Amino acid sequence: MKKKTVLIFGLSSFVGSNLATFLKEDFKVVGTYHKNKVDIDGVLAIPCDVLKKEQVRLTMLAFKPDIAIYCVGNASIYFCSENSEVSDALNTGGLVNVIDFSQRYKTQVCLVSSSNVFSGDKDSYSELDIPDPSTTYGKQMASSEFYLQKNCLNYLIFRACKLYGHSFRLRSENIFEKVGKALMGDSVNTFDNRIAFGWLDVLFLCSIMKNVLKKEPTNRLFQVSSSDVKTTYEFATAVAKINGFDEQLVNKGRVSYPMIKDIETKFDDGHEQKYSLETANIEGYLNLKMPTVEESLHLTRDRFSGI
Repeated sequence: MKKKTVLIFGLSSFVGSNLATFLKEDFKVVGTYHKNKVDIDGVLAIPCDVLKKEQVRLTMLAFKPDIAIYCVGNASIYFCSENSEVSDALNTGGLVNVIDFSQRYKTQVCLVSSSNVFSGDKDSYSELDIPDPSTTYGKQMASSEFYLQKNCLNYLIFRACKLYGHSFRLRSENIFEKVGKALMGDSVNTFDNRIAFGWLDVLFLCSIMKNVLKKEPTNRLFQVSSSDVKTTYEFATAVAKINGFDEQLVNKGRVSYPMIKDIETKFDDGHEQKYSLETANIEGYLNLKMPTVEESLHLTRDRFSGI
């Protein structure tokens, strides 16, 4: 049976590079990059600026992908807050160009979104809850979800919690790598203890996406998250405990969180924020049980042999 072609826009991104590595056994994988090329065995990497419509058109024409996965953008709430025009172009504008040519080549468009489309004011959120972002990044991802749902005939959205793992780009560290470096540096570090997220090894998302793509659903939104939530401080403490580091190197503290001006949230009144995603939908669809944060970290430790 002929393998389907998956075109990953943003091959050099954290999620894109891990996805390509995971999907290449079951799909023909092609990936695009802008300035930061990555070499992944069995994956063709080609240059493409998603903000230039003609380059997107030529890329889609050349490969006529069955599936296009959009992993371009910047997921830093701090970068997006300070560089809203640049981040909006990447998080939203490039996706518009991909959607414009998807119908011509009968390509399904998949978006990797974020729990930040919500404000964190509720105890938990389902796929039926209307996004109410409180950050610039969350607002941009909510716009991308909305535009995709309204303008694409065949789409999938994977709304994910915080993802961690090892990046293919050494200069692009995620929170897991930053925590590990801090712990190995044998110095005390302060982590925020007011905002709680789900945390998953990125390969959980990759595995879920692969299995969903094999079932060929259309026009669905799936939330992917650990079954519980932890603050960054609690996450860092769990990383230390599970990997045998000194937990005393992790300090509880308060870190600034760039909210959108003129948007009132419970966070303004001193309440903790909780970005908890309900996962009954994906669990029922794939007949699985999402892990806790600690279960995910144990898998990560085993996967990297404690490194």
